[in-house]
Amino acid sequence: MKAIWNNEVLAQSEATVVVEGNHYFPADSLNMNFFKASDKQTTCHWKGVAHYYDVSVKDQLNESAAWFYPAPKPEAKQIKDYVAFWKGVQVVNT
Repeated sequence: MKAIWNNEVLAQSEATVVVEGNHYFPADSLNMNFFKASDKQTTCHWKGVAHYYDVSVKDQLNESAAWFYPAPKPEAKQIKDYVAFWKGVQVVNT
């Protein structure tokens, strides 16, 4: 799978985990040149507290376009530190 935004590959992996229709990419599959930690956090009743990354490509910023769970609840332990995308980031099969 690939995560693409603004014609750049943000992440690529054959080992994504699908939860609620979202592909979660392992942290080591991200091109960290495009990511900056965000202060945003949200809470999911069964996964826990999500943290976010802003994505910046070619001087364009996509705020909070990626999220991850550094300390998920036990039911979501399979996505610990895996990253998912939204806000126009395309996730495609390679």
